[in-house]
Amino acid sequence: MSFAIVASVMVTSAAVSAYGQVEAGKAQQEELERQAEEEKIAAQGRELQRREQLNAQLAANNAALAASGIATEGTPASVALESAKAISASEGMIGLSERLKQGQLKRQGKMARSTANIGATSTLLSAAADAYGGFAQYNK
Repeated sequence: MSFAIVASVMVTSAAVSAYGQVEAGKAQQEELERQAEEEKIAAQGRELQRREQLNAQLAANNAALAASGIATEGTPASVALESAKAISASEGMIGLSERLKQGQLKRQGKMARSTANIGATSTLLSAAADAYGGFAQYNK
């Protein structure tokens, strides 16, 4: 077999391998971005559910206070205000945690794509070095 045929097979193989690595990186990035979007939608659903539960609980508390003849002024109102502040802080932390999780998935996708591109470049450079080494051996 002549060197030209061997070299062209090596270069073609390296090109196909590099292309496969790049495409795998793109696919992994797309999958992680899809997961981040699904997490965002799920987080919105969880937040809506938490708010509905909170509203129902607050309404039940107000109804119970009204039924017992306790005015919702003064101490009961200040307790409700402090409770609302604590719930708001908790909601803020939950929201932050969910946004961080979504960002993490997106960063993982970008990293997967970058890693695949570096691997593809490495494959091409390695193939070029092998081809040059073979050419040098062939011409001795």
